[in-house]
Parts: sequence; structure tokens; C-alpha cells
Amino acid sequence: MADRIYLGGPVLTMDDRQPEVEAVAVKDGRILSVGTEEEVMDRKGANTEIHDLKGRALLPGFVDSHGHVVVGGLQALSANLLAPPDGEVRDIAGLIETLNDWVEENAEIAQQVNLIAGFGYDQSQLAEQRHPTRKDLDAVSAEIPVVIIHQSGHFGVLNSPGLEAAGIDASTDDPDGGLIRRGEDGGPNGVLEENAFFMALGKLFGGIGPEGFKAFVKAGAGLWASYGYTTAQEGRATPQTTEIVKAFGAEGALPVDIVIYPDVLVDRDYIAESVSLAYDNRVRVGGAKLTIDGSPQGFTALRDRPYYDPVGDYPPGYAGYAAATMEQVISAVNWAFDNDIQLITHANGEGASDMLLAAIKAASKESEGEDRRPVLIHGQFLREDQVDSLQALDVFPSVFPMHTFYWGDWHRDHTVGPVNAENISPTGWIRSRGMKFGTHHDAPVAFPDSMRVLDATVTRRTRSGDILGPSQRVDVLTALKAMTIWPAWQHFEEDEKGSIEVGKLADFVILSENPLAVDPENLDQLKVMETIKEGQVVYRADGTGYQGAFPAGTSMAMGREFLEALEDAGSEE
Repeated sequence: MADRIYLGGPVLTMDDRQPEVEAVAVKDGRILSVGTEEEVMDRKGANTEIHDLKGRALLPGFVDSHGHVVVGGLQALSANLLAPPDGEVRDIAGLIETLNDWVEENAEIAQQVNLIAGFGYDQSQLAEQRHPTRKDLDAVSAEIPVVIIHQSGHFGVLNSPGLEAAGIDASTDDPDGGLIRRGEDGGPNGVLEENAFFMALGKLFGGIGPEGFKAFVKAGAGLWASYGYTTAQEGRATPQTTEIVKAFGAEGALPVDIVIYPDVLVDRDYIAESVSLAYDNRVRVGGAKLTIDGSPQGFTALRDRPYYDPVGDYPPGYAGYAAATMEQVISAVNWAFDNDIQLITHANGEGASDMLLAAIKAASKESEGEDRRPVLIHGQFLREDQVDSLQALDVFPSVFPMHTFYWGDWHRDHTVGPVNAENISPTGWIRSRGMKFGTHHDAPVAFPDSMRVLDATVTRRTRSGDILGPSQRVDVLTALKAMTIWPAWQHFEEDEKGSIEVGKLADFVILSENPLAVDPENLDQLKVMETIKEGQVVYRADGTGYQGAFPAGTSMAMGREFLEALEDAGSEE
């Protein structure tokens, strides 16, 4: 007999054998029965709870094809510097005002951690169309380090105390795969690119400590749950952050599963010892992460040709740069193939994708092993011949159609130009070849907004209202599979997740309406009403679910939760 039966609304299964059913029964966290209401009600016992959907739609819980759930919790600590519709920052003056407001509300915490942080600025959405500088941020504080993180996560800006704390001055050399931007006097102007920024951030965040990072994990996992994700991904970790996630999981507080991919250029022995297909307290290491290039909207992605009209001080013919050498890419791919470890690789520009595909092609000839399912992350500027190569080499594409909304206009006007912008995130090319794919949000690059992902994949409508690449659009059901059963396959979890079938985990999301029945132009208006993990509600839109999950977009609530946790950790120490 069932613990619970769901009925009274459309059930979209993602199972092609019965795409839509009337009811689902759940027992001990797994799906017991799927079918007509009459069939499923045969499983009703004296203690079975009946959940009336009241016309709302039940779907498999969303599986995160690529995101950064730990860093997503960073938004809990930070001032919200996002542009509309996710924030209010439109110019540098507004950015400074937002930071000052945050400092006024959180002065004690800023002093405690000796840091003022803001997340989500984007020079392409600022009226000045430039990065802020150290001088701009010195107006916020001349004593406490200030760091603001670009929405892409590949740039950051530090004030003067922040640069000092990071050990960066006029004599500091640019690191490999990174750049310290400089002023006319030769000193750093505060803007750091790629590895220069990552190294500085590590130093600035050193004072947060393990308990602070556990608060990151809690806030991030709660945010993912609020958007209907029952499986989250931490798409680039260190051994230290991985152990912190494991420790938090051991406390029994995770509302969703987390798959972690530590950086393959940091500690391969740790990855090899830790990788597993089995979850332990809802945490597992799924494989390794390689990063080849940077941000397409920030002009650091490695192209195979010059950028169309880059905004800034760039030399003629500028085409971006690699964050990893070809030798590193070959070494990482060979190691992963030799050890049968899944490798997921960040490659945005055509040049970066060429590097990855060349390494995989060579490794495939030399190494035979089990099913590895290598993943290309982003592939923002993929050429059509590269899609052919992905198919030939059995590389799973996890693409980023949300770019069409957030940066589609910018790509059309500045990065690749109006012709090539039509084919960014080329889901149409992928599906025309019968390939599976995943779609992602790359949070905290954007909120892990599942309905924004769905909308962008189907409509490809930009902020300005333009439709970017109508031939690359896919239908709603295909877009839903790219958020459920196909990323479950990506993670080697298709037998447990991604569709509503007997025996699988009872991971569900309830939406306000049926996404197959609404006007596609209104997909981004759908709401996540409940998120259910293994039969247990972990999020409700009315706030009665898991206490770490916050209604979509309420970053201030997240901030209060994080700051309280951080304060508690500080008092315990």
C-alpha cells in the first residue's frame, strides 16, 4: 500500500512509453505505481495520504546539468548587484549605492569576516559599459576589503585594501591563464580576470572558515530546491570544499542530492580515491572538472577568430585566451580516460572546444574502457562541424540557452556578431542529429531559475525582445527532457532519476500549470509550488517546507540565514 498518492492534475512522466498519466503512488521514497487514477488507487490503504494536485502539473524533479551549488550560497553573503529582472543595478552609481546599503545593514558581519562582497555586476548591462575599478570601490570602504564578482564568475574587482590583502601590487606578475588589469601608472586598477581573480578570491575568503562554507552549502541547496531541483551540481570544487559538503551532508541537513566535480588540475589522487556512483548522505564525487577558457560575454573565452566588436581596450584581432595549456588538456583527458573517470569540461569559445575535441579524439584511439560520458560544458560558440564531432566522440553537450536571454543582444552586437549569434547554444543542431543534451543555469552566474531555463530553450527571446536563432529553438517536451531524464543520464543516474517510472526515486516538482499547455511565451511565468525529494517535501512556495529553501529570488532571506549561521559559527569559535 502507498504512503502517498498524487492525482488531480497532469503527470508528465518523461517516459516515452506513457508520456502523461493521471496518478502516481509512492512508497518508502520510491515510485510504486504509475497510470490511471483507477489503477493507482488500487494502492490506497488505510494510512495512504491523498495529494490532490488541483490541476497543477507533477513532473520529475529537475536534475542540474551544470551549476555551482556551493558558490551559489555565496549570494547569501553578498550584496545583489544583478541587473533587472534579477536585481536593480543599472549603472556604477547604483552599484555603489547597493553596496553601501548592504554595509549599513550588515556592518557587524562585514567587520567580523573583514570583507564586503557583492555578486552579479555585469559591465554589459551597466550604463557605462565598463567594469568598476578600485577607485570606485574605495568609495565604499577605504579600510575593509571590498570584492565584487562579475555575473559570469570569471572576473572580479577589488578595492585598494582588497588588493593589499590579496598581495597584488604594481610588481605582481600576471599568473598563467589570468590577467591583472592596470592603470596608466602601471599599478593594478582593481579588475582581475580568470586565474588572477580566482587566486585573489581564495585569499580574501580565507577568513570565512568551514562553518561559513557549510552555511554556503545550506543556502545554495535551499535555493536549488526552491526552483524544483532535486539533484544539484557543484561543478568545480577543491578537495577542501568537497570535504565541507560531505561534512554538512553527514549532519543530515541536505534537502537535495549534490554531485561534485573537483578540479582536475588540483588533486587527481583525491578525485580517484573519492569518485563514486553511490551517494553518501546525499553527496557523491561524480568525476573531475577541467576549465579551458573563460567568459564569452567578458571576452575571455578562446575563439577561433577575432571577437566581433569587443568593448574595451583590446588589440586588433583579439580572440580571447586559454586558461589551460594544450598539454594540460591532453594530460587531463588521458588521465580521465585511463582511469574511467567522467570528465566535465568548461569550453565556451570555438578555440577551447577545438582543444577539448582534439584531446578526446586522441585519447579515444589510445584508451579503451567503460562508458565515461565526457561532458562539454557551455559550448556557447560551437560550430556545426564541432557538433558533428561531439556526436562522433560520444561527448554529452550541456549547453547554456539562458545566454540567449541574458546576453543574446550583447553577443549579437559585440562578441560574435549578428550572423553567428543566431547559433549560440545550438540546441537545434544537436537535436537534428538525434543527440541528447542538458541545459543549465551555471548558478550563481544566473539564479538556478528552472522556468527561465525552460523559457530560454524554447523561445530564445533576448532581453530586448529579439528572437535569436529561431531555427535553434526546440519544443517544450524536448526542453523538459533536457532538464530531467537527459541530465540524469549525463550523471549516470538514469535508472534512478529523471522520469516518473515504477521503482525510481520519488523526486518530483509540482508546477503551477502544465508547461505543455500554456503559451510558450509565458513559460517563465510558471511557478514551482512544491519540490519533493524521495517522497518528502523539501520546498513549498508558501514557506512551509525545508527551512533552508527560500522562495525564488528572495536573496535577502538567504542573506539573513547565512549571516545568522556565520555569526553562530563565529561565537562558537
